[in-house]
Amino acid sequence: MKVIIAGSTGMVGNIILDHCLASQKIKEVISLVRKPTGLSHEKLNEVVIEDFTDYAAHEPSFKDIDAAFFCIGVYTGQVPDHQFKIITVDYAVVFAKALQANSPKASLCLLSGAGADKTEKSRASFARYKGMSENQIDALGLDFYTFRPAYIYPVTPRQEPNIMYSISRKLYPIFKLLGENASITSEELAAAMFHIGINRTDKKILENRDILKFV
Repeated sequence: MKVIIAGSTGMVGNIILDHCLASQKIKEVISLVRKPTGLSHEKLNEVVIEDFTDYAAHEPSFKDIDAAFFCIGVYTGQVPDHQFKIITVDYAVVFAKALQANSPKASLCLLSGAGADKTEKSRASFARYKGMSENQIDALGLDFYTFRPAYIYPVTPRQEPNIMYSISRKLYPIFKLLGENASITSEELAAAMFHIGINRTDKKILENRDILKFV
């Protein structure tokens, strides 16, 4: 199989990349990055992308793809609202359109989020834009899977993006006690996304509890 990943340097995408490189089912991994990572592997083909809203110069990278993973995202409040929308909606939709044009039979796994609002009426920009991206991609007719995790516990220590995530990390043991709708680890989420991207499933919208069934 041949796969393509956008966001392979992120918390979840990085683990998906590891799964892909280790899998005997996969012969080539195309990783779309802003700058070279220095990672070397016989299966890995890094493609530097200057503008994630324009793949005109990179159409060959989307040909003959069997599975695609879109994991690019930004936390609420990190960038102005208009930029947040571009990253959340435009980046994802343009990626999906490039995939549809070149590999229409590929599976596509989108890292969305709990609360994504497909009515696009939510006052919360996160929910509204996530729902917007899901709707626009769904209209393309791909074998599309959207993942809506709750709080994602980063297994690998990192610099938390804000105080709320620092608090959430400390409260993770409590989140675990709240059940299957409250949290998931980065490793669990990545493993489920990888499994479904490669093997596919009947369910198209996967809430936190659904994702955990594939771990």
